Amino acid sequence: MSSPLNRIFRLRTSVAFFAICFIGLVALPSLFLMNPQSKFSLQQNRPLEELDSSTYVDPDLVTGGTIMPKLGNETAKAELGRATWKLLHTMASRYPEKPKQDERAAMKQWIMLLSRLYPCGECATHFQLILKEHPPQTSSRASLSNWSCGIHNIVNARLGKPEFDCSTLADVYKCGCADEPGAEDSAEAEP
Repeated sequence: MSSPLNRIFRLRTSVAFFAICFIGLVALPSLFLMNPQSKFSLQQNRPLEELDSSTYVDPDLVTGGTIMPKLGNETAKAELGRATWKLLHTMASRYPEKPKQDERAAMKQWIMLLSRLYPCGECATHFQLILKEHPPQTSSRASLSNWSCGIHNIVNARLGKPEFDCSTLADVYKCGCADEPGAEDSAEAEP
């Protein structure tokens, strides 16, 4: 039986994770799709010549400094970090094996937006510096997973934390999704 503090910690971590999911998957896309005439609209019609052959990222949308102030509460910062890594690694593990160009662009834009909108301003600034040296690799599920683990280790080194074993990524960050191996067996076993 877990202690009340463990339950509170798990609840706060879950709330942070779902808040990040909501922002990344619901709030941001609806914000940019609301006004098709906005210069930030994702629905802009652009000539094909302007699009990168692999992934186009609207520079007006994803460039610029961080938006959020410093997050002074160290406990909240740590919880937010854990929830963000879970979200990023889970997204990477669910990313298509052979993504289409628009899927690659969407993932790259999401990562770049995260570096501007992350609720911890100083963390966002550090993330932007990492992205300049190590831009997102979106050509496949494996490349995105390896990239996300690599940047996780860069952050861990900066924070004095041990290096994460990237070979255990899939085991540590299971999403519990129905299409994971063994998920059907475990669903059948439940009463």
